[in-house]
Amino acid sequence: MVSEGYGRDRKARLLTDRTGVPRLEGAGPAVAVVGGGIAGLAAATVLTERGVRVTLLERESDLGGRLAGWQVQLADGSSATMTRGFHAFFRQYYNLRALLRRTDPGLHGLTALPDYPLRNSAGMLDSFARVPRTPPLNALGFVALSPTFGRRDLLAMNPRSALPLLDVRVPGIHQRLDGISAHDFLSRIGFPAAARHLAFEVFSRSFFADPRELSAAELALMFHVYFLGSSEGLLFDVPREPFPQALWEPLGDYLQERGATVRTASPVESVAPNPDGTVGVEAAGRTRTYDAVVLATDVPGLRQVAAASPDLVDRTWRENVAGLRTAPPFLVSRLWLDRPVHPDRPAFLGTSGYDALDNISVLNRWEGEAHRWSLRTGGCVVELHAYAVPPGADRKEVQERLVSQLHRVYPETRDAGVVDCRHEWREDCPLFEVGGYDRRPRVRTADPAVVVAGDMVATGLPVALMERAATSGFLAANVLLRRWGVRAEPLRTVPERGRSAVLRALTALLAEK
Repeated sequence: MVSEGYGRDRKARLLTDRTGVPRLEGAGPAVAVVGGGIAGLAAATVLTERGVRVTLLERESDLGGRLAGWQVQLADGSSATMTRGFHAFFRQYYNLRALLRRTDPGLHGLTALPDYPLRNSAGMLDSFARVPRTPPLNALGFVALSPTFGRRDLLAMNPRSALPLLDVRVPGIHQRLDGISAHDFLSRIGFPAAARHLAFEVFSRSFFADPRELSAAELALMFHVYFLGSSEGLLFDVPREPFPQALWEPLGDYLQERGATVRTASPVESVAPNPDGTVGVEAAGRTRTYDAVVLATDVPGLRQVAAASPDLVDRTWRENVAGLRTAPPFLVSRLWLDRPVHPDRPAFLGTSGYDALDNISVLNRWEGEAHRWSLRTGGCVVELHAYAVPPGADRKEVQERLVSQLHRVYPETRDAGVVDCRHEWREDCPLFEVGGYDRRPRVRTADPAVVVAGDMVATGLPVALMERAATSGFLAANVLLRRWGVRAEPLRTVPERGRSAVLRALTALLAEK
């Protein structure tokens, strides 16, 4: 039986499966988990805890997926951990936090940042620190406090077009808005240009996508998750140390201590179903047989496996996987500077209107490794992001423009010497394109021995980004556990529709007119 209810503060919807044995005894089924990012680690953790014999196969030499890290040697002779950039651990990431609590029950490895400031090149600054957290006061408070919403702007907006934002329902929001882009949807509502660029475009670009290509359903879902569906708002935590040390190395140890096999630098070439219902997984030139497989790769990895596996699931599934797109390239530039930025600079700043620059992080304000380097040298560690870079752009030129925009936002950096720098280009994030929802993979497939996890998966729940990855990993594990009569992992999400009865009533009233 599935029991549905709310936590003590009614913030979250709790999905708890109370059926099945708590854990398998003896030699349980064997499962290959393909991919060691958040989704794969979530699936592997739940399965291992329930007595399943798990083999985790990760293509790269380190765990963490798109939050992995690796060692680099700086020009001053010191060692540092380079990553693929800043990630905010929002308070609504219930399932991701449940995963991290396996090795850090109190989540002491995370630290809170005081605000999520957004700065426009015209000089306007939005802040979420003083915005109320309870719906609908949070959305109304943001509008009241934001310098980008004037009285004329509010009067010019089209309330009827804004109805989908006021009462988001999952998964119905994709049926309503998947056929329009985020850019066109906001234009239809009549959002003031400054507010659209400063707030909503920042959200849409967190998907590493141009708002003209991003499905409006995903934007509306984000609005629900962070505003009208939850009370946690846009305040977030960050790891106190680089991702590998803070998160993934402890979780890898946790898995191995409980009997899982973790194989890094082990790319999977193909997956083949066997007549007896098992699957053969080929990795490193050798095929091993498992009772089931969790495909928890990124989009390029899933496409590669599907293309090399002619009998995997069915033709329609493989064709849909082949059609999955990745978002445009993005750039992470990290600079080790020989002097600090001004002490009043925020640890993280979202930007709009500064050419390709999307945000600036001052890592030594929260990350221990960067802080220790700063104390030792008197400098600072600054990280710049550029999302959705045009594919044909000259990369060196983009890197130079990004640094020039840093000088524009924080002028004191113009005179700073660059001790070292790293420019990391990637193009492997999923693109939630207009009209693409129905073609996205689900956790279940036509083959009961094959399940899928990852932030590209359509879960049917109000989750996004890292939380979608963690949730899909738990869901994939639960599908397999139910096959074997084992108790599933509880899932927690924000409510699947807007929490405010007032806004729901207003939506119904406007819809009738």
